[in-house]
Amino acid sequence: MKLPELDLETIDRVIEMAWEDRTPFEAIEKQFGLQEQQVITLMRQEMKPSSFRMWRERVEGRNTKHLHKREFIAGRFKSDNQKT
Repeated sequence: MKLPELDLETIDRVIEMAWEDRTPFEAIEKQFGLQEQQVITLMRQEMKPSSFRMWRERVEGRNTKHLHKREFIAGRFKSDNQKT
């Protein structure tokens, strides 16, 4: 999957948001224009294989990572760095 050119600061922030349990992929897409599959590709490229596998296991099926699967509208915590 083709990824846009991203600076190191943006890559770090996307990875940080992807690791956060309550940050949905939709928030990453709104802020950085990266779709879920692009985030997965970025994570695969930037992480060690064992770390990527651990992240995928955490994210797979997690309701909080997808807005349409959430049982709540807003979470209890919002990072100051998070725009949505």
